[in-house]
Amino acid sequence: MPPRRVWVVAVIVIGLGAVGAMLGARQYLAKRLLPDEGPIPRTLARQRRGAPSKLERHLANIRQLTHGGENAEAYWSPDGRRLILQITRDRNGCDQEYVMDVATGEARRISSGLGRTTCGYFGWPTADFVFYSSTFARGAACPPPPDRSHGYVWALYDYDIYRARPDGSEIVPLVTSPGYDAEGTMAFDGSRIVFTSTRDGDLELYSMAPDGSDVRRLTTMPGYDGGAFYSPDSRRLVWRASRPEGEALAEYRALLDQKLVRPTALEIWVANADGTNARQVTHNGAANFGPYFLPDSRRVIWASNAGGSPREFDLWMVDPEADAPPERVTFADGFDGFPMFSPDGRYLAWSSNRAGAHEGDTNVFVAQWVE
Repeated sequence: MPPRRVWVVAVIVIGLGAVGAMLGARQYLAKRLLPDEGPIPRTLARQRRGAPSKLERHLANIRQLTHGGENAEAYWSPDGRRLILQITRDRNGCDQEYVMDVATGEARRISSGLGRTTCGYFGWPTADFVFYSSTFARGAACPPPPDRSHGYVWALYDYDIYRARPDGSEIVPLVTSPGYDAEGTMAFDGSRIVFTSTRDGDLELYSMAPDGSDVRRLTTMPGYDGGAFYSPDSRRLVWRASRPEGEALAEYRALLDQKLVRPTALEIWVANADGTNARQVTHNGAANFGPYFLPDSRRVIWASNAGGSPREFDLWMVDPEADAPPERVTFADGFDGFPMFSPDGRYLAWSSNRAGAHEGDTNVFVAQWVE
């Protein structure tokens, strides 16, 4: 995905409010406490105990796992004991993938440290491997930022998707086609991996077998399709998508030719796991992204700046099958996004600006989910 940095999210929202793929690291820990292979001391894991607030009634016993800088896209392991997440060692550096022990807060880098990495995920259902996207095969240096003369755009770096052991060893390529291949996640039954690629000239969703074979295209409509996740029963997909028309579509294609994309209005979509019966869930014209299914495989939770300041991203949820409006889940100032439920459905992990010591800090939080 384009670099996932919440300070970038803040820029996104100023003019367009979109999303997606950005974030990673922490400033204080990167400079003072986080060596390349070192742990994060448990003493840094502060916890706020107690019942939910009156506003955030679904979130109890909120625990802050990271403290300062940029940390994001934290996704659970099948045993519910670890998270894989992106961390950037400094604001001029590139995202790298880390695996964190949720109980202790210890995190260790599992990517090579070369190039830019994004979109890490555990293999399911046994967690005997991880996979992520990286540019390291194109060079050890951090790729240059996108050309801002086009306004706010994301660079579609030449990511390939790699598979490795959870400790980062035995890296092997899964997807090495030319262009952008990223945003991979896995079905909970271990059957398929879904990802976004430009291989056919547009940003479309594809699925493949866990070994990288049997690649199938899932979406066909012009526009950006990305950030897809499977439902817990592995039968459905949820993702974000743009559907530009007219002049907006012409601009989208012109930027795509330059390996750029402008994240404008994004809506949430759902479909069967094979891409059939696709339909739009949100219709608010806002920046909707980071969707995920609730444990019932029916309701959906996502981040959006709908209904407020373009700088305010909060978590919302809705049942696409019910005739009811979305319910707002978070109310903290700033950014809340990238939600994922633990495998047992008891906890929610997400990234947030709340409790940041410095402006732009994005940290990972875990809370007990309350229905």
